[in-house]
Amino acid sequence: MASDPQPPQRERTGGGATSVLLVRHGESAANVAATAAEVAGAEMIDMPLRDADVPLTDTGTDQALAIRHWLDARPAAEYPDSVWVSPYLRAAETARIALGGRPNGIRRVHDERLRDRELGVLDLLTTRGVQARLPGEAARRERLGRFYYRPPGGESWADVALRLRSFLTELDADSVGPSALVVSHDAVILLLRMVGEGLTESETLHLAQTEPLLNASITTLVREGRGSPWRVRTYNDVSHLVVAGATVTAHTSAEDADVSPD
Repeated sequence: MASDPQPPQRERTGGGATSVLLVRHGESAANVAATAAEVAGAEMIDMPLRDADVPLTDTGTDQALAIRHWLDARPAAEYPDSVWVSPYLRAAETARIALGGRPNGIRRVHDERLRDRELGVLDLLTTRGVQARLPGEAARRERLGRFYYRPPGGESWADVALRLRSFLTELDADSVGPSALVVSHDAVILLLRMVGEGLTESETLHLAQTEPLLNASITTLVREGRGSPWRVRTYNDVSHLVVAGATVTAHTSAEDADVSPD
């Protein structure tokens, strides 16, 4: 069997990233289970695996392949110099498939700062489940708001933003080339935009409510140079899925993104 063509090699230079591709992982088994539970009005999501071990579905695999085709079609100068991946299986699988045709020597890092938001006591509960089983937490979340509410044993969006501020400094390193790829989760990508662009709480929440991130979507942030603010060039783009004939899936609750697992 003939091997897949490799993207052209190019000389890689450091100096910090000026472009970063933010990719949400493909559809996962937990995405499907969570959506089914919400539709059925169940209180619990049927998912025996821990969040870090949830794999892609067949649809998610097809979506990751569509990302690969899109990456391999990019000019050599725009292929990522370095790759940063959430250690959670669904993101790691998406990256592995998407980078199947990557050139040798590309820098690849699994970084725990890119993991999904931890839900603590809300883990595996649907919206109805939180209201029925933890009414005190439902009331506290309503009072504090989505951005600052921290479930017991879990993280607030502000907590995730804090670890992402640390991560973004990595993209300034001399060893990092101009183009980086990040494969992660919807809340992480949203909050990377918030931190990188300096969005306010209300702007971030509005974005989450009006345009939830789709599975395997691509968001592009660019900047003039190290130390310059990031700005969004494309957001939540799934045209590569349409071109490849892959199914477009959301599996994100704009009404209550705190509960639905990514």
